[in-house]
Amino acid sequence: MDTGQKALAVLGSTGSIGRNTLEVVRANPLKFTVASLAAGNNLELLKEQALEFKPSFVSVATPEAAQELRSSLPSAVTVGYGVDGAVEAATLEVVEMVLSAISGSSGLIPTMAAIKGGKDIALANKETLVMAGPLVMAEVKKRGVRLLPVDSEHSAVFQSLTGHRRCDIKRIILTASGGPFLKTPAEALATVTPAEALRHPKWKMGRKISVDSATLVNKGLEVIEASYLFELPPSKISVAIHPQSIVHSMVEYIDGSIVAQMSNPDMKGPIAYALSYPERIEAGTPPLNLSGLTLEFMEPDAERFPCLGLSYEALRMGGSATAVLNAADEVAVEMFLKGGLSFTEIYRVVSEVLGRHRASEINSIDDVLEADAWARDAARGLIKYLN
Repeated sequence: MDTGQKALAVLGSTGSIGRNTLEVVRANPLKFTVASLAAGNNLELLKEQALEFKPSFVSVATPEAAQELRSSLPSAVTVGYGVDGAVEAATLEVVEMVLSAISGSSGLIPTMAAIKGGKDIALANKETLVMAGPLVMAEVKKRGVRLLPVDSEHSAVFQSLTGHRRCDIKRIILTASGGPFLKTPAEALATVTPAEALRHPKWKMGRKISVDSATLVNKGLEVIEASYLFELPPSKISVAIHPQSIVHSMVEYIDGSIVAQMSNPDMKGPIAYALSYPERIEAGTPPLNLSGLTLEFMEPDAERFPCLGLSYEALRMGGSATAVLNAADEVAVEMFLKGGLSFTEIYRVVSEVLGRHRASEINSIDDVLEADAWARDAARGLIKYLN
């Protein structure tokens, strides 16, 4: 019997986006059911989620974690692990929509498998498009599935485009809070610590994305994602610093009008919109108080945030360059968080690796993974030299 509930696969269920997604599901039990969950090594939280939402399949990072989890769940729940487990979670026959929120490059293969399986995608894993945008979008069109953005900026653009002609777009404007170092002198950035970089002023996020927000790499990756998602050249994508994080992005039209989407900084809003589109549902986002609201916008400081320009460079290079950019950044950020690289050396590593790369055409996921592996090796070699 059709209950009318949309069956979801939640990839990255124990992360920030995954937890917020399950809050939306919890608030709308008649609209959604959870068919599968995939996570890393946070077994305690995954166990709690599985017992509450009763999926038929869950996946974890390793076989050891799977064995441990299996012993604490009902026998009716199948437990998988690794990439194959995440792919199975994303492609279960009953699944109608996949919430893709696995962190970093690990999200590419299960998301692509879900698209090929005919599943609609609520995309929170920007690396999927950064690494393989042309391949992903071609597959979306081929399979006739919906790919709906979950990132607050891309959700805002998506909403601001509704009801307007694409030919009337002058540009889209992605907003950025500026992170924890918006007012830090550029010369002081070399000595900032991982703890300081993780203190985002507006959003509660994972460690890697928090550092990327501090360098503005995250906004650069969003520029790449937007280019592929909305089929716009980099010349039609701008970035504005907006410290209040109330306007989540804007679309400027050729008549001078700007359409913006505003709300309090809470990821449940864009998650709920992606899950329920075109319907709007209760998301649990606190209402925006317009009384006394102040909105500021400014151009990004290229000296303080040099990483932003690298994304535009990678887009202009095309092909494998965006996958190389992403991989080099993942390696550099990981080393920074371990204390083996300074904050400003993140830019040096990513810039030099991108500069050494000869961009090639991407015709398959194997091409993407080859570029990714090359960039990681190059970044590790450079970091070893710097140390």
